[in-house]
Amino acid sequence: MKKILLSIQLTILIGFCGSISLFAQKENSPNIILIFMDDMGYGDLGSYGALGYKTPNLDKMAAEGMRFTNFYSAQPICTASRAGLITGCYPNRIGLTGALFPNSKIGINSDEETIAELLKKKNYKTAIVGKWHLGDHKAFLPLQHGFDEYYGIPYSNDMWPLDNLGNPVSKDNSRSKMPPLPLMEGNEISRTINNMDDMAKITSWYTERAIQFINKNKKDPFFLYLPHTMTHIPIAVSEKFKGKSKQGLYGDVMMEIDWSVGEIMNTLKRNKLDQNTLVILTSDNGPWLKFGNHAGSSGGLREGKMTSWDGGQKVSCIMKWPLLIPKGTVNNALACAIDFLPTFAALTKAPLSVNKIDGVNILPLLKGEDVNPRTEILYYFGENDLRAIRVGDWKLVFPHAYPTANVPGNNGLSGKTPSLTTDLALYDLRRDPGEFFNVLNQYPEIVLKLKQSADKAREDLGDNLVKMEAKNNRAPGRISN
Repeated sequence: MKKILLSIQLTILIGFCGSISLFAQKENSPNIILIFMDDMGYGDLGSYGALGYKTPNLDKMAAEGMRFTNFYSAQPICTASRAGLITGCYPNRIGLTGALFPNSKIGINSDEETIAELLKKKNYKTAIVGKWHLGDHKAFLPLQHGFDEYYGIPYSNDMWPLDNLGNPVSKDNSRSKMPPLPLMEGNEISRTINNMDDMAKITSWYTERAIQFINKNKKDPFFLYLPHTMTHIPIAVSEKFKGKSKQGLYGDVMMEIDWSVGEIMNTLKRNKLDQNTLVILTSDNGPWLKFGNHAGSSGGLREGKMTSWDGGQKVSCIMKWPLLIPKGTVNNALACAIDFLPTFAALTKAPLSVNKIDGVNILPLLKGEDVNPRTEILYYFGENDLRAIRVGDWKLVFPHAYPTANVPGNNGLSGKTPSLTTDLALYDLRRDPGEFFNVLNQYPEIVLKLKQSADKAREDLGDNLVKMEAKNNRAPGRISN
């Protein structure tokens, strides 16, 4: 009898140890889906206060996961933001700024390690479905930078020979010299997007391809990077969502994006992958406010895209991973898109490149720990201008010029964006997230502290505004001919 009991206990112990081992294995190799919106504002999701339309799938994702309230993009513009996300670096460190145009001679350097290359070290299957915008020459395209599959457009969808309503532009318009908008399959063009009817199908096409990738790789750990073309102008929506919202076309587009997320979540559940998949949704920058009703909402934050006010760079971010992230949590700690790469390295035990990066590991935040892995955010813009710095709840803004959308356009037309200037200013973002009240003269000790932090950043990354050269920045990739 004792032998039988010992045998049973041993069997239970082996099973228990096996379960622990399986849990540890899963925890160190979760599937990762990173959904990256284009020009979506801080206030464009239901859980962040959106009005006039519903985002039930994303609201459910927030209710079952973690919603961040102090999450920042790497810079408030397309290429720079994506460069920061994919490499874990401030984009000016790796020489990628602004928004690259078709046939640009520069792009992501092959010496930079991307998230995809990092995860390939752990045998992940990798794919990008959507907008790349880190160079459209073959040397810069995703398959040369760690991705097994690529389906999408190589740059922004307004870089085509049509206006924002799909009409041909005049010869004196800079778009007239642009090629038709290509939809890429790997390194080749599979078709061109020639009109707004084609544009309206993009979200559905991306969703279908993303689902195919998940179904095909359900037995292997995978990384799916899904940078949507929407909500960047020109915006378009499929027939199934046209006219469905109270906010016009922009609201319709957001409802279709929400549907897309729902389809992906359903696919994970159907394949029994939902418990061990980390799903993230965030945006490359804030709303392009000069397009009025074709732009999103900054949620009460100041200004929007292409500015270093928080409306340009503070973005919504939701993360869900039932195996690890506490359900229904709100995280108020500072975090940034450049933190994804080192965080993915930490959770998969993948070794980092020898290249210096700027991101920090925020895995403790995902676990619900009361910690602050990141204490500061640098607001660089343009070639290498340090426009502001945030340390804790304080933001010091340095003198600079910026565009303001004081007369927005409507229905695809651009409004006027005159240039304004700001002097040195200090804001308490805990009490004043809209950056209305300059308290520079009330807190000289805080100003001094933030200036010292900025000086350290300038010694490392440089700052054209005060004519300081960078010591540790790297060159972008470059095509010689």
